Amino acid sequence: GGGGKGMRVVSSRDGLEAALRQARSEAQSAFGSSVVYMEKYLDSVRHVEIQLLGDQHGDVIHLGERECSVQRRHQKLIEESPSVAVDEDLRARMGDVAVKAAKAAGYTSAGTVEFLLDRDKNFYFLEVNTRLQVEHPVTEWVTGVDIVLEQFRIASGRPLALKQEDVTWTGHAIECRIAAEDPFNNFAPSLGDIATLAEPSGPGVRVDSSLYRGGRIPIYYDPMVAKLIVWGPSRAHAIMRMRRALEEYRIVGIQTNIPFHLGVMASIDFQRGRLDTRFVERYLEQGRMPEPDREEYAQVAAMIGALIAERRKSAGSAAQSAHGNGHTAGETSNWRLAGRKAGLR
Repeated sequence: GGGGKGMRVVSSRDGLEAALRQARSEAQSAFGSSVVYMEKYLDSVRHVEIQLLGDQHGDVIHLGERECSVQRRHQKLIEESPSVAVDEDLRARMGDVAVKAAKAAGYTSAGTVEFLLDRDKNFYFLEVNTRLQVEHPVTEWVTGVDIVLEQFRIASGRPLALKQEDVTWTGHAIECRIAAEDPFNNFAPSLGDIATLAEPSGPGVRVDSSLYRGGRIPIYYDPMVAKLIVWGPSRAHAIMRMRRALEEYRIVGIQTNIPFHLGVMASIDFQRGRLDTRFVERYLEQGRMPEPDREEYAQVAAMIGALIAERRKSAGSAAQSAHGNGHTAGETSNWRLAGRKAGLR
């Protein structure tokens, strides 16, 4: 199931019966079916997926791969394209298998075939997502193909605008999933109202977000609230751009996993592309994320609050002075107050 629901790893016969019972129960509860299956467990593997487009005329192409190995509890956190582990030959082989599978099934629209890739470049079928993936923007950026537009074209019965030989890849793109979770408290959900929001921008930066000032984060939905995507001419450039964008991202009112993403971007293992599906587990075990000094934060917040109160008092005095001089408050103090607020931000 999505996010690893219903999955259990069994390392000995003794644990099989209990794991089978738990998996069946969770599957029945989540999906209305207790049918399960067993497969070989692969350790130290990468999660690599192939983006497909298929039209209603039998043509299917692939748009290359995405590296999705940075995940926690089988939930993807960071995706990038292309993968440092995939060369042109491997991309062609994986793409060919994905295209053949889609053609055999008569698949149309956008879809993704997911694989596990071991250290010896052997790849194993994982699943097919018959929809637009959360991480599709990284593929859009490196290929220049608007996948959503292609979905509309396919749905209207038009043939694919591209042939496989027309697809090229330029630069490198990375996506960080921004979630309402507290990374310093075992990624516990964080609920509340968005008091302040400042999104990063600039060349090579894209934000897909549901956030707005005054919006409320309730308990009823998936914790992902935004996606931050960057592009650079190289992977190193993209990592630097992502670090800058994450540092500029300001979400006040809830806890987010932005500090976690910043830590990963600074990780030597991530920078060198040493990734597998247990990357996050090892990263957290290394204790690379020190607990923030919440007392210091409280002191800073108190000082800011006092400063705001003082400036409001000063603004009120200025407004009274303006009235006393025969001027209206709107002619003078409003501009000054706006400047003070901007300076304070």
